[in-house]
Amino acid sequence: MTEIGIILLGLGGILLLGMTTDFIGRKTPLPRVTLLLLFGVLMGDEGFQLIPAVISQQFEFFSTIALLVIGFLLGGQFDLKNLKVNSKPMFWVSACAALFTVILVFAGMQFTALPISVVVVLACIASATAPAPIVDIILETKDNSAFSRLLLQITAIDDVWAMILFSMAISFALVDVNYANAIAPFIEGVVHIVGAVFLGVFIGLPASVLTGRIKPGQPTLVETLGLVLFSGGLAIYLDVSFLITVMVLGATIANIAQHHEYPFHEIENIEWPFMVIFFVLAGASLKFELLNGTLYILIAYVVLRIFGKCLGAYVGALLSQADVATKRWMGLALLPQAGVEIGMALIAANQFPQHAQAILSIVITATVFFEIVGPPLSKLAINRAQKLNGDN
Repeated sequence: MTEIGIILLGLGGILLLGMTTDFIGRKTPLPRVTLLLLFGVLMGDEGFQLIPAVISQQFEFFSTIALLVIGFLLGGQFDLKNLKVNSKPMFWVSACAALFTVILVFAGMQFTALPISVVVVLACIASATAPAPIVDIILETKDNSAFSRLLLQITAIDDVWAMILFSMAISFALVDVNYANAIAPFIEGVVHIVGAVFLGVFIGLPASVLTGRIKPGQPTLVETLGLVLFSGGLAIYLDVSFLITVMVLGATIANIAQHHEYPFHEIENIEWPFMVIFFVLAGASLKFELLNGTLYILIAYVVLRIFGKCLGAYVGALLSQADVATKRWMGLALLPQAGVEIGMALIAANQFPQHAQAILSIVITATVFFEIVGPPLSKLAINRAQKLNGDN
């Protein structure tokens, strides 16, 4: 019972902290996501050590639930009516932002002491963008502009590009270190993605017909949350991407369930508590000792990723003939990183145990950096895009 009391006490404190952070965020230019991460750093092992181990050990559980909710909401952005307008910029901007990031990080980190196999893997991990901070910023600012809608769509598909590139990178890297069956990771990556798409559609089709009947036009919180958790749990059990599964689930329901007025309203009401716990525990996970011996590589990784995202998004906007706001500000809005990148790093560390320390130290520290710095830059980009579109 003592352990249960500690968990309840800790979670209650974190949620109250989230309420306070929300209030402070309204008085400062910093997004509440960044404030939560900073509070997490202060409360974690590198700060005042106020978060009990029994809670910090549950980080993966809470992050999974938070990402499931975020993924489902992101899937709802793939409305076919919006895609007819945004499909071209969504494809080109997301693809170019991912590819240019991989190319620049790979080219620049050739001059470090890391072997080429590790450089390839790190470059592909750098291409991913975290959906959670971006979704929260848009909800916080209540911005429903064309720029924000396109940003959500690009963010949703960005991790798909990253996972494809990462699977290819692992396959290439295993060839480089003379593994016998180097094609296996690539096949597994494809199955991971394709299986998730099929699972999302398989569950989404009947859900589109059955949900929203108890309370006409609005799925209840119980059925919506149950559907998301069931889909995510089944995806994890089947070893396919739970994030892509719930994205496809949300997209399927949004486009097929014509009797729904708005299928995601109820789940938005519980999103913030999970986000609070997720970001505080993410900040608390920062370990400064991971920087030992890799600081200059970390700086190169961070700088090259920023240039890659910004240049790639600009080129993609040019190729798709997107508006000026997208050309100028979309790259900056795509900088946040989070859990998916750490998951990739753990996979890479398992494949290359001799380089595990370098991979984990660079990716985890860079992820925390982009979690803290990325959201303010995303918020700045959204605000500037608003002003630019307003001026036009």
